[in-house]
Amino acid sequence: MNKTQILCAGLLLFGVFISAVSQVMLKKAALKTYASPIQEYLNPQVIFAYVLFVGTTLLAIFAYRGLPLSLGPVLEATSYIYVTCFGVIIFKEKITGKKILALCLIIAGILVSALFG
Repeated sequence: MNKTQILCAGLLLFGVFISAVSQVMLKKAALKTYASPIQEYLNPQVIFAYVLFVGTTLLAIFAYRGLPLSLGPVLEATSYIYVTCFGVIIFKEKITGKKILALCLIIAGILVSALFG
């Protein structure tokens, strides 16, 4: 990988991480009770989460300019790792053996693609 590709890969990974953060924000907002249905969607937390999603989309567009198209989905697969970690840490979700196996397969796929792809 050249310097530009490394920078673009880092940009895409950062965007994927921020996207996972915005998913957590949306889930936290969904767990709250609101006075009216319109407030469920028009509150600062939800609006900011969607602004983050738009920002991560723009980051991905810039990142794909300097990355091989085959590398993008591999890097975006890291979102499963982030979301699982956030679920366990923030929402106290249980991690099962199947989830651990799935995460190990995702990590193995990322490594295989990075080393041999």
